[in-house]
Amino acid sequence: MYRILLTRVLSRTDAETVHHLTIRLLRILALLPLVKQILHGWLAPRDEALRVQAFGVHFPSPFGLAAGFDKNAECVEPLAALGFGHVEVGTITAHAQPGNARPRLFRLIGDRAIINRMGFNNNGATAAAKRLRKPRSLPVVVGVNIGKTKVVPEDEAARDYVTSARTLAPLADYLVVNVSSPNTPGLRDLQAVELLRPLLTQVKAVAGRTPLLVKIAPDLADEDVDEVAQLAVELGLAGIIATNTTISRKNVSSTEQGGLSGRPLKERSLEVLRRLHAKVGDRLTLVSVGGVESVDDVWERLLAGATLVQGYTGLIYAGPLWPSRMNRQLSRRLRRHGYTSIAQVIGRVD
Repeated sequence: MYRILLTRVLSRTDAETVHHLTIRLLRILALLPLVKQILHGWLAPRDEALRVQAFGVHFPSPFGLAAGFDKNAECVEPLAALGFGHVEVGTITAHAQPGNARPRLFRLIGDRAIINRMGFNNNGATAAAKRLRKPRSLPVVVGVNIGKTKVVPEDEAARDYVTSARTLAPLADYLVVNVSSPNTPGLRDLQAVELLRPLLTQVKAVAGRTPLLVKIAPDLADEDVDEVAQLAVELGLAGIIATNTTISRKNVSSTEQGGLSGRPLKERSLEVLRRLHAKVGDRLTLVSVGGVESVDDVWERLLAGATLVQGYTGLIYAGPLWPSRMNRQLSRRLRRHGYTSIAQVIGRVD
């Protein structure tokens, strides 16, 4: 049914318009406690074998929603009700900003991919904090992904991230420093270790007990991936999220500018994960994202060393029942292989 809706209706409508409509529908759902409870009881992961612990936080499932969908922390409960084991909101900047000019979101249906050049459009840290402070009727693990305000110069980037962290870290189960989006000029330069070290040091000091992770790009050279991994261990970060979108257009049908997500990213994302695991082992929590479409992808990422796995583009192409279906299939996969917990799977094959 959803596939028919996607191909006959949604694909003929502007992608960002559909996204905003989806957010509005989820916000309406957020106002209906009974409906939320029913959906959560039906779709949320219930298998205890799926539970996993990472950086001191308990997750009902290793499979969560990546940043980029809920930019303003508007619908974390409805998304949890659909079955995601965690919801990462953002990217949120210290100051509200409109993002880049439209059109800025493009579906590549034949490639099972999306290109975006959104540019961190969001309402700012203060507005997000107001929403995150509201009482919740459903259990949900919330990660908060923060980025640099576009108008802030590079030499003031650390201060900008610190502003966001000070506002949002107390309200997050974990905090992510995003220095890897290709859609904010100069942002990826901050992945250079000489710039990244002082930035992460300052944010970590403000984050306090909130676990801090850094999100990296798939376009980093292998040697740079190694350096970031070493830095993360040195600074005592909680983990690394690998990877963000790519600027590569290898084997895709579009040359639109922006970050590419979805199936074409799968191979490189897995390569980076395996490299990180070989470098840091279990000293850091590794979160894998990029080209995750099926339970086979989740399983492969767990075996390669990921404790948590995220998706986003898969939701667009598979529909709202996708996270619940992934959890059910993951439960069956565990049983079939004779495992009783996700922890037994993580890192078994590099």
